[in-house]
Amino acid sequence: LFFIDKVANYRSYDSEGHPIQGKFAKWFEESYKELIAEPQYKDLLPFSLAKLHDGYFAEDRRGILKDSYEDRTTSADDDVYNKIMRNKEQLLSLDEPLRFIFSHSALREGWDNPNVFQICTLNETQSATKKRQEIGRGLRLPVNQEGKRIFDVAGNMLYVVASEGYEDVARAVQEGYEEGCGGTCGEGR
Repeated sequence: LFFIDKVANYRSYDSEGHPIQGKFAKWFEESYKELIAEPQYKDLLPFSLAKLHDGYFAEDRRGILKDSYEDRTTSADDDVYNKIMRNKEQLLSLDEPLRFIFSHSALREGWDNPNVFQICTLNETQSATKKRQEIGRGLRLPVNQEGKRIFDVAGNMLYVVASEGYEDVARAVQEGYEEGCGGTCGEGR
C-alpha cells in the first residue's frame, strides 16, 4: 500500500484527456521489471505487470481522478471508499492480480483489508493522526482464503517504509498495542 502526495504522480492525463502514467507508476514498473528479472523472483507472480498495481482515487463527475483531502465531503470520495469496501474479498483472493495499491487520501477510517503487510509513504504528512491512520491500514491480523484470522506472530509483520517523522508515530502505535495486549509486537523500525 503506497500513500502518495498527488494523484497526478501516479496517473495523469494527456492533452486530449486520456489517462497516462505518472512518475510513481513509471518508477514502480521500472523497479518491478528489474526485480522480476532476478532468477529468484522470475516466477513469483504469474500476472501481467499492468494488472499488479492500481490506484484507488476519488473521481470528479467526468470520471477524472482527483486528489481527495481531509474533509471528504463529495460523493466521489464516498464512491472510492465504497469501491474498496465492496471488493475486499476480491482483493484477498489468490486469483486477484492486484498486489500494489496506490492511494492519495481515500483510505479513511473503517477500511479493513487485513492482508496489508507493507506500507510505503511517498508523501509528506505533518499530522500525527493521519500518520497513525496510514500505519493503521496495516495493523490488522491477516486472514487465510477461508477468511479466518491467522495468529502467527512470525507472519504477522507490518513493514513501514516512510519519510522522516513516522518513526516516533510507529513506535507509539506499537507501544500502545503492546500495552493493551500485554505482549510484544516485535522490533519497531
